[in-house]
Amino acid sequence: MTNTTNLPENPLLPAPLALPLSLVPSKSYGALMVKLLNKLFAPELADGELDFLNEKIMRVDVVDARLNFSITLRNGVLCAAESNQPHDLSIEGSVYDFLLLATRREDADTLFFNRRLRLGGDTELGLYVKNFLDALELEERIGPFLKMLDGMTSLISRIPALPKPTFKLPIPKLLKRS
Repeated sequence: MTNTTNLPENPLLPAPLALPLSLVPSKSYGALMVKLLNKLFAPELADGELDFLNEKIMRVDVVDARLNFSITLRNGVLCAAESNQPHDLSIEGSVYDFLLLATRREDADTLFFNRRLRLGGDTELGLYVKNFLDALELEERIGPFLKMLDGMTSLISRIPALPKPTFKLPIPKLLKRS
């Protein structure tokens, strides 16, 4: 069974908006994300629903924002992992695609099967993460925040696609291979 649908074109965050975000060290961003995720997933953490991440490292790359962070689960709590440690699973996508997932405009299967969100590493761990995200019910917990995310998703979807450069930068002779 293939789960391909016509997804809207993938708008990318413009480079001038991504630049300030890319200046934030991944360690700081990771610490912020685990605080947020520990609060958001408190019931699931208490029920052991994230135990599949125990001592496993999951790296998240938001490519157009030039952000990444790594998390793991230790003693029932999500913790930031050093970004230079080898990861068991990586999830990569654009801001827009992660927002589509968070707002439920698209389901995880559609985003993964259409390679809008890409998984790398441990396939079984990736399946656990995907199933966890599919089963997650956040509407009543974060309703107003979800509306804000939905507005951001709409805003980003209206960013016009920037044309790709049609020229190549010259490569100095010193860098050319003979």
